[in-house]
Amino acid sequence: MITARETALNVLQAIETGKQRSDLVLHGMLQQTALNRIDRALSTVLVNGVLRYRLRLDFIIARFYHHKLEKAAPVMKNILRLGVYQILFLDKVPDWAAVNECVTLARKYKGERMAKLVNGVLRKITPESVTLDDWLKEKKPEEQLAVKYSHPLWLIERWTGTYGREKTEAILQYNNQFPLFGFRVNRLKNSLSRLFSDSLFADAPHEECGIASFFISKDFSSFEPAVTDGRLTVQNPTQGLACLLLNPSPGSTVLDLCAAPGGKATFIAELMQNSGSITAIDRYEQKLLKTDAHASSLGITIIRTVTADARSYEPDIRPDAILLDAPCTGTGVLGRRAELRWKLNSETLQELRILQAELLDHAAELLNEKGILVYATCSIEPEENALQIEAFLERHHDFIADPDLSGVPEHFRTKGDRDGSILTLPGQYPGFDGGFCQRLRKTGHSS
Repeated sequence: MITARETALNVLQAIETGKQRSDLVLHGMLQQTALNRIDRALSTVLVNGVLRYRLRLDFIIARFYHHKLEKAAPVMKNILRLGVYQILFLDKVPDWAAVNECVTLARKYKGERMAKLVNGVLRKITPESVTLDDWLKEKKPEEQLAVKYSHPLWLIERWTGTYGREKTEAILQYNNQFPLFGFRVNRLKNSLSRLFSDSLFADAPHEECGIASFFISKDFSSFEPAVTDGRLTVQNPTQGLACLLLNPSPGSTVLDLCAAPGGKATFIAELMQNSGSITAIDRYEQKLLKTDAHASSLGITIIRTVTADARSYEPDIRPDAILLDAPCTGTGVLGRRAELRWKLNSETLQELRILQAELLDHAAELLNEKGILVYATCSIEPEENALQIEAFLERHHDFIADPDLSGVPEHFRTKGDRDGSILTLPGQYPGFDGGFCQRLRKTGHSS
């Protein structure tokens, strides 16, 4: 039978060679195993831990590996990473067990000679033999941060240049923490007070987060019954801010571009009291099927899903409001998508900036006069956020940045009071991912 560690190895290998998200690959492989709950949890911890700390693990391994690590076969690197992660990060796993299991994997996948090499390397690595601070002290500050927090150097350099060292270090710390679950109470069926007056949830661990319909928790299983029956939706509160910034009126017509899987569309419907019309657009029909199913479980009837390219879709009626949740680098959610930090590069950023501009320009054409457009990303890169909006306003003189944040709790209005935007950095608010949203108004005339 495939063990928890071999399952983790297979997931890491699949991620290295493919483009699928790590959580989807992991879920798919766990579905095919007979692992018990404890072993499934171990596989999950190993995959996420190795992905988060890959650069730091490689830096440490290279100190004990007497060949060029970059030339080692990917499977060898992943076996060594799994071993070192267990030795340095998992107190409940005995070092000998971590070493023996990795030697077994090396023997199976690369033969006896490589098994002996893995054994020799891992037996030298202990919490006492790893003196990371000493090894790093001669390196530049950004390089120290890159290794310590295991992020690509180019991202560290960008963030320190934009946000300074203190905020950058807070972002890096947040990205390596176990992500909290965000939950949204379905306003059509429930309220926070009613939910927690139910004996089933009265003692469930949770924290309020400053947004009336949301709370955060380390625990998913306690709330799973309410997610299943439509009283709750899993959604990070940062995503909710864009919908509150849109602040749609009941009875209005709303267009949600790039809508799948539908978390924002369903929250907008709840804000509209299930009165009016929401058209949710996405290129992927399978994802929109999930939107339909989710809306049905929440008791929402005003969402219509349409499979189309948001750059060319033409509605029958000009909407009163548009939410454009644009594809982006996702640098605000690297804590949830551990592998993403290793897949991003400056070329990807440039490609996405062009796509975002095309989507914004088309959304501007579709909107009704005096209508509201909210642009949102899960990025913290200025090029995708404030600079993207600045360029949009230079192209579209019939739009202005709208400072109306009346739908947003006071706590989040500090910057938005001036220009109608909200930027949250990872770690800035407990449990909040990073993200950006901007409210724009179509004035109806060019200036």
